[in-house]
Amino acid sequence: MDDNLAVIAMIEVTAAALAAHSFLHGMSRDHRAVLAQAASDVGFPAGHRFFEDGGHATRFWLVQSGHVTVDVHVPGQGRVPIDTIGMGELIGWSWLFPPFTWAFGAVAASSVEAFEFDARTVRARCTSDPAFGYEVTWRVAEVLTKRLKSTRSRLITASIQPVGAC
Repeated sequence: MDDNLAVIAMIEVTAAALAAHSFLHGMSRDHRAVLAQAASDVGFPAGHRFFEDGGHATRFWLVQSGHVTVDVHVPGQGRVPIDTIGMGELIGWSWLFPPFTWAFGAVAASSVEAFEFDARTVRARCTSDPAFGYEVTWRVAEVLTKRLKSTRSRLITASIQPVGAC
């Protein structure tokens, strides 16, 4: 088996199954049902690359187990890890904002089980149902806010380190 292929379980994703994921806590059953229509239950081996910086964002994931490393390409250094995403978290937000290209890369740091969503289907539903669109956008915005605050803290910590301490 190719390590870069996802293993897709043949289990139907339901609104009830999505209710257990912390990213969706408090979302109405109707909105979870809309998401379930665009979802697959998937698994990936360690080392699987979810996406590359600059690639077209067609999917996003809600991690059920495992860890994903977010990285950025730095000229002369290659891929540099910048964050780790784990259980209960969202992988990917670039699918929601034009031009729908990934702002970072992501690779499975361990085996990962996740709900995978077709971004085009979810975006279309966001457009056709403004209440659903608001709910999804608000949740993604919360993730972005949390990650920006985390990045700010890491940058402040790194800036006060003595030269050569890293």
